[in-house]
Amino acid sequence: MTIRVLLADDQAMIRSGLRLILEDQDDITVVGEAADGAEAVQLARRLRPDVCLVDIRMPGLDGIDVTRALSGPAVAEPLRVVVVTTFDLDEYVHGALRAGAVGFVLKGAAPALLVEAVRAAHAGDALISPAITLRLLRGLAPTRPATAARPAQPLSARETEVIRSIARGRTNQEIAAALFITVSTVKSHLTAIQNKLGVRNRVEIAAWAWESRLMDSAVGGA
Repeated sequence: MTIRVLLADDQAMIRSGLRLILEDQDDITVVGEAADGAEAVQLARRLRPDVCLVDIRMPGLDGIDVTRALSGPAVAEPLRVVVVTTFDLDEYVHGALRAGAVGFVLKGAAPALLVEAVRAAHAGDALISPAITLRLLRGLAPTRPATAARPAQPLSARETEVIRSIARGRTNQEIAAALFITVSTVKSHLTAIQNKLGVRNRVEIAAWAWESRLMDSAVGGA
């Protein structure tokens, strides 16, 4: 199956570079390019790509506004948005994730990470540049009482272990190896966790873990 990707960046050279990286893969094709935020929203709604790669700083609508328009909580049929940017700023990362992004990748990252982020988004997973994962998620847990909503049903001990692993930025394969379970079992736990927490993806699971202070006793092992 070919993964259809939309690129949104105001610099033509950047778009060309991203296209070259992605279309070097047999399973990825770029179906459209947008030079500003408004065009990105219009094209995405018309083309319905599998994944949208969106820059933060663009004319008109910025990347966070684009993300909210395409995958925010109010969107009935959200698209999968991965933010790709030069700017490693907490306010951008938090804003993008809260707007509904399922990934955040720095432009200086290795091309393989960009490809991995696209495949993860297409699979319903999420990926954040490892260099910022723990920092940004810890930033979601300010020094105040926990404010995250309680689970609809109690979490099992194993589900709690999985949540903590996700909050540390570990992949399904890494979680499976650490807990001596299969990847398919990890995915089953993720589905159960999402249902109990009322969240849509592993980024929101990780955010819940830090906001609920679940990681307070686990930070030392991160």
